[in-house]
Amino acid sequence: MTQGVLLINLGTPRSTETSDVRRYLREFLSDPRVIDTGPLARWLLVNLVIAPFRAPKTAALYRNIWSETGSPLLVNGLALRTALAAKLGSDWRVELGMRYGEPSLAQALDRLAAARVSRIVALPLFPQWAASSSGSAEARLAELAAARPGLPPIETLPEFYDAPGFVEAVAEVTRPRLVAFRADHVLFSYHGLPERHMRASDPTGAHCLASPSCCDAVVEANAHCYRAQCHATTRALAAALELPPDAWSIGFQSRLGREPWIKPYTDLLLPDLAKAGVKRLAVLCPSFVADCLETLEEVGIRLSQQWRGLGGDALELVPCVNAHPGFVRFLAGRVR
Repeated sequence: MTQGVLLINLGTPRSTETSDVRRYLREFLSDPRVIDTGPLARWLLVNLVIAPFRAPKTAALYRNIWSETGSPLLVNGLALRTALAAKLGSDWRVELGMRYGEPSLAQALDRLAAARVSRIVALPLFPQWAASSSGSAEARLAELAAARPGLPPIETLPEFYDAPGFVEAVAEVTRPRLVAFRADHVLFSYHGLPERHMRASDPTGAHCLASPSCCDAVVEANAHCYRAQCHATTRALAAALELPPDAWSIGFQSRLGREPWIKPYTDLLLPDLAKAGVKRLAVLCPSFVADCLETLEEVGIRLSQQWRGLGGDALELVPCVNAHPGFVRFLAGRVR
């Protein structure tokens, strides 16, 4: 009996046309787990401010990284789907579904149902758990499953922020890059989130962001804190790469708006690193498993330009695991 695997990632516009980017932004930012204000305030913000004015700028950014085969996030996702299907063998059917855009979660579930799989293993491709990514995907999956009573049972696998197989896969990609690049320093840059999301994840209400050492270990109070899990990923990778304590830093990128986001901010770390004498900076983005706008454009282009403007010699963006054989092995092991 064939079993199903549903790979879940965030999503991407259909094209770099402003209309397609605007449609994608509307779907993405209308999610109450992404912009968690009241419904009316969210609708006004998305439809009267963000979608009209941000879409043309975002479309231009996508054009900087779009390849002949399409969106890097989608191209890398489809390559991972193909590689995982080959690794698992003919007893498994693997599909890719995006939380926003296409191929959608609904389309992926319908394809698995049509293949008459006996069960579905859902695998969100978010190493660290966050309400606005993993939580949103899980909620949408439950909603879609409830509307499809004939669907087979679904088991959703948890986050894998410090799983040895994931850490080693990232290390396998990174080691030769660091050697070839001769990096002076390694910066681990994660997607940022508002600070209030961290506090909301703390059942005690007294641990997250209450002290500079709140993320030094994952304990019961911060077990679902995104920032704590990012720090745990960093510690595991620094150990796997045998980096001395003074040879790496952690930062958070992609912040929006005026409210406080989790710190330190990646772009504000660069001047300090330059002043400390770092010349050759390698950047890893371990909150992403597939290269996308936030890695290729935000880090590979804009952050690199900032670094050179500060007097740095070069910035090396280490690729995500994408469809690397080590990552495929890790996912196949989890699924089995």
